[in-house]
Amino acid sequence: MNLASSLGVENPPKPLTEFKDLIQERAGAPGGAFVYNPKVDDIASKYGVIGPDGVRMLVMGTVDRGGSGCMCPASAFLRALLRHLMLKDKSAVILDMEAGIEHLGRGTTRGMDLMIIVVEPGARSLETAERIKKLSSEIGIKHLAAVINKGGSGKVNDKLEEMGIQVLGEIPFDTMLMQADLEKRAPIDVGGEAVDAIVKIKEKLMEVVEKIEIEDEDSKSKK
Repeated sequence: MNLASSLGVENPPKPLTEFKDLIQERAGAPGGAFVYNPKVDDIASKYGVIGPDGVRMLVMGTVDRGGSGCMCPASAFLRALLRHLMLKDKSAVILDMEAGIEHLGRGTTRGMDLMIIVVEPGARSLETAERIKKLSSEIGIKHLAAVINKGGSGKVNDKLEEMGIQVLGEIPFDTMLMQADLEKRAPIDVGGEAVDAIVKIKEKLMEVVEKIEIEDEDSKSKK
């Protein structure tokens, strides 16, 4: 809910699922026949909001109340958009998914090069990470990594390594993050110990992504 302010986007975009006329025009009306592969190549440029550093933000949206009707056209529209962004668009795409494993069951994250799991220092969070690893492998996601939130205990790091999940780094508990949230500012603009850790995590992440790209190129050349 607060991703926009975390990125420093002052005016977040309207969720795409609220553009009823657009979805009906492209994918069909609820309760009737719908287009499985609607036109979506212009959506990011028309409906995305550009924030700091040129990052373009889109909000997909979801069902917001019980009994709101069939979501088949909207689901087809969003699924086609994700396929386009991940497989055809040349930009780097970051998906901030709902907490939990529901998106894995729906296959929303199919086709991603890397899945990053945010892990809290606790047994239940580690169990969820293990479950995510199993489900992600079932939909073809080969590369997993973890970021430990409110870190400080090496035991969580060790457990993840035992599971075969690479740890990118740990974000310590930092009151500066709360201050940034209250001020609706991006944490990177406020600074603090946590931000220093996040910068190091980004550097490690870029190393991992570069390695994945090299592996993919090698795999393609062998074929």
